[in-house]
Amino acid sequence: MNKARIIILLMGILSFSSAFGGPPEEQFWTWFEKNEKMLFDLEKDRERVFDKLSKQMEKVHPDLTFEFSPVKENGKREFIISAGGVKKAFPAVEALFSVAPNLARWQFIKYRPRRSPLNDLEYGGKSVKSKDVRYGMYKDGDKVGIVLFFDGYSEKEKNVFGNIGYLFLDEALGEYDIETKVGFIEFHGRDSKQYVNSKPLEELAENFDVYFRSKGK
Repeated sequence: MNKARIIILLMGILSFSSAFGGPPEEQFWTWFEKNEKMLFDLEKDRERVFDKLSKQMEKVHPDLTFEFSPVKENGKREFIISAGGVKKAFPAVEALFSVAPNLARWQFIKYRPRRSPLNDLEYGGKSVKSKDVRYGMYKDGDKVGIVLFFDGYSEKEKNVFGNIGYLFLDEALGEYDIETKVGFIEFHGRDSKQYVNSKPLEELAENFDVYFRSKGK
């Protein structure tokens, strides 16, 4: 292919992109800025706002999702761009975050962050206090395996406890570290033989970071 044809081809690609408003990431932020007031005041019609926003994010990548924080003391809201725990969608998170605009009332965050203190959780009709959950951490190749121990755990309710467990881990370690540094995940009762060496869940994040720092990661 000669140089002239390459130039014509590139011009055609650029023209095609421009005709449809540019890359999907840029189109999303154009829409976001245009609807900034509606998004900031989301409590006025939460369902409608979330529906509109979800449709726009799906245009960027079908697995992308989001979270909003309450308005902070500094007058800003956090807008969290999440892959929904789907690792293959991480590049889409990075791409969207990389072109985020600078808006006075917003702080943009990529991946669901850690939470401290941990929240108490309710799922499937079962309530679990974070202070009642303990953990064990074990080497799993270049990652770590984690076991959570629940009071009252039963195999009959393993799906409920499993979902609660994943929510606790997401809060304790954040979306990115869960997907990139954690290997096996298990859920046991306090009658497990491994329970004797367990520690309070609130200590997981610190010990997790110490472990990976010791490995130079």
